[in-house]
Amino acid sequence: MKSRSTMNRDWIATARTLSEALPYLQRYDGATVVIKMGGHAMGDDDAMAEFARDVVLMQQVGVNPVIVHGGGPMINALLDKLGIESSFVNGKRVTDAATVEVVEMVLSGQVNKRLVQAINAQGGRAVGLSGKDANMIVCDPTDPALGFVGTPVEVTPDPIRNLHASGMIPVVAPIGTGRDGETYNINGDTAAGAVAAALQADRLLLLTDVSGVKDASGEVVTALTPEHVKQLTEQGVIAGGMIPKTETALAAIRDGVRAVVILDGRAPNACLLELFTEHGAGSLIRPVIA
Repeated sequence: MKSRSTMNRDWIATARTLSEALPYLQRYDGATVVIKMGGHAMGDDDAMAEFARDVVLMQQVGVNPVIVHGGGPMINALLDKLGIESSFVNGKRVTDAATVEVVEMVLSGQVNKRLVQAINAQGGRAVGLSGKDANMIVCDPTDPALGFVGTPVEVTPDPIRNLHASGMIPVVAPIGTGRDGETYNINGDTAAGAVAAALQADRLLLLTDVSGVKDASGEVVTALTPEHVKQLTEQGVIAGGMIPKTETALAAIRDGVRAVVILDGRAPNACLLELFTEHGAGSLIRPVIA
């Protein structure tokens, strides 16, 4: 058991942290923040509850959060259980008619509702939807070789704005609709970037399972410009799975998002650290580094 003096020190530290957060609370009052939560970053129920609590706190202090989620590990598990083979081309899942049914079932059902339930359990008012709802995300096929994998070409943000106006937190599954009513599987990062651009979001937070963009020595680069990202990519420093994330970041910034952060979603209170502390978390990408 902690002594009273130790508890007093803890309370003082907590109060100091809250006081130091004031400029950042003011900075993000009324801001729209899109958070992409990858399947690998979801963790166990305790981690999900902590993330949900952070999202509810963000809304409580004036932020308009939007959650866009993935669910690759959950999709893989159900495909394996059903005996449906899955293949990938350049890191993207080949999605035939049978696979897209499973993808929609997992993303719009299992994963989406788990997130909604977690946020509601923390006192929030979350509503789950997918890009098919109200034709919010209209897609063209990304590549015929990938089957029902879509690239967003039209994003209508009104459903999200209406939910925000009603005090609710949108949780979006990356499933889109085609021009002829087809169902498309969308890469989660791509969907989050498209939603953030349509909303002209202040921040896009890409939660992943790495600490951020690293330089040639393996150290996390805390602040980058698009030009710096391009240089690191050309040099081969940014490689593998980090390439599509930085590509999403650059596209989002080009289309009007003020800044993108790539950060480790497994770290405790990662979103709060990024938004409401001086040092932030992960790698911040924006047009000009102050």
